[in-house]
Amino acid sequence: MGTLKQDLCKPDLDLIETHTSWVFLAKQTVWKVKKPVNFGFLDFTTLERRKQACEAELSLNARLAPGVYRAVVPVTRDRAGHHSVGGAGDIVDYAVEMVRLPEACRADILVTEGALSLEHIDRIATTIATFHERMPSSERIAEFGSPEVLLENVRENFTQTLDTITEYLDTEQIEEIQAQQLAFIEEHRDLFIARMIAGKVRDGHGDLRLEHVYLLPDREPTVIDCIEFNERFRYADVCSDLAFLTMDLARFGRVDLSERLLASYASLTDDFDLYRLIDFYEGYRAFVRGKVASLLVADAGAAAEARDQARRLARRHYLLALASGRRSVNRPLVVAVGGIIGSGKSTLAERVSRLIAAPVVSTDRTRKHWLGLTPTSQINEPAWTGAYAPRFSERIYAEVLRRAASVLASGRPVILDGSFRSRRERGRARLLARQMKLPFLFVECRTDASVCHARLQRRAKEASISDARVDLFDDFVAHFEPVTELPENEHVVANTSLDIEASLRPVAEVLPVWPANH
Repeated sequence: MGTLKQDLCKPDLDLIETHTSWVFLAKQTVWKVKKPVNFGFLDFTTLERRKQACEAELSLNARLAPGVYRAVVPVTRDRAGHHSVGGAGDIVDYAVEMVRLPEACRADILVTEGALSLEHIDRIATTIATFHERMPSSERIAEFGSPEVLLENVRENFTQTLDTITEYLDTEQIEEIQAQQLAFIEEHRDLFIARMIAGKVRDGHGDLRLEHVYLLPDREPTVIDCIEFNERFRYADVCSDLAFLTMDLARFGRVDLSERLLASYASLTDDFDLYRLIDFYEGYRAFVRGKVASLLVADAGAAAEARDQARRLARRHYLLALASGRRSVNRPLVVAVGGIIGSGKSTLAERVSRLIAAPVVSTDRTRKHWLGLTPTSQINEPAWTGAYAPRFSERIYAEVLRRAASVLASGRPVILDGSFRSRRERGRARLLARQMKLPFLFVECRTDASVCHARLQRRAKEASISDARVDLFDDFVAHFEPVTELPENEHVVANTSLDIEASLRPVAEVLPVWPANH
């Protein structure tokens, strides 16, 4: 009589083994069977629990992988004791049947081959941001982001690894990670509570690893294998969800892509306060992955090759958890990009963002967010009135600087995108840098009035975040105060009449950039 694993391991099937599942892969189909295990945080020891977990997996993964999860199918055993999927005999287990997706499109494969691009990263950021936006939150869900639950999760992680973690780290390193994570939660209770109140704790994915992300042609990124077995791990701050991906990119040595994903997501969601939490959550996620890998290492029934790979992964993730308490490798500074309307400020700010892997905090996006509007909703009001009245604009610039301070506090650079038409506005941005003892650079976008007019006329015919219009141009130019107050080393002029690469060149010459091979 064969075992379920032995019987389903046919010559035409590949097997992937995790600490919780056997995954059998045919040419076009995948069957995933839960192992009858109990790790405390999950319990698959009964047939009914495994069936419920399969049904939950089918339902929940439809959110980010529509059409991939087909059905929950029975695993049967015939009179001779042989197992099969959907065959004759008694039902002894259940499997989730899925479409097999091409491995060449998997994000971890792409990053290993050096083929994961900034465009891929921006597509992933858009998909995750949209997913988080439509996922529910509630008082009950919010509690899972509370300091008390986080403390419980961290302590549980260390309790569950007491017998195994010393294989990977020494006592001093273990104590450092534990002290870092527990102290951060205690010292930032107000921040976690503020996130709960703001609705940032949602029903998310819970296991956003690169190997679960598929970048298929002509469709949005597909993300499989969310957490179905424990709400406590799926209900979390959106920052915690995102941190799984940013941590994973760092694991592959692509901190530049990790920072780009973070910056893109923050800009799309107007959530810059997550920068105060991202390093903590990356360390927390890395430790969880180390724990999960060590569970497979300890499974004597698993294949030797799978256990060896898991041992290397456990070590790597535990070291990432240790490193998360250190400062970012990115150099913090404040870059303000300004100029008259139609001068190409936002386009240049976005290119600078790519150059230094920094988020863009935009006055236009901030204004729309504060007014409860979509980014491309148009505000058609006379100059200097309503949403653009001087007092309201002053509040917008103050909020932009507050958001920027959250980014800077994490040890990362930030880009401010606005007109900065007055010496006062530029001075406040410079003061923020001075107060944090950081470098400051104002990039002034300049171009001919005819170029500005042409851009504004094109913009009027398409969806745009900017509300700038041709009829506002002359008045705006008249109110723009020349940049005479900044020292030469803090003021760069970009000629945005040129193509974008040429416009960017004088800025790139004075900014720290990621290595060219990235």
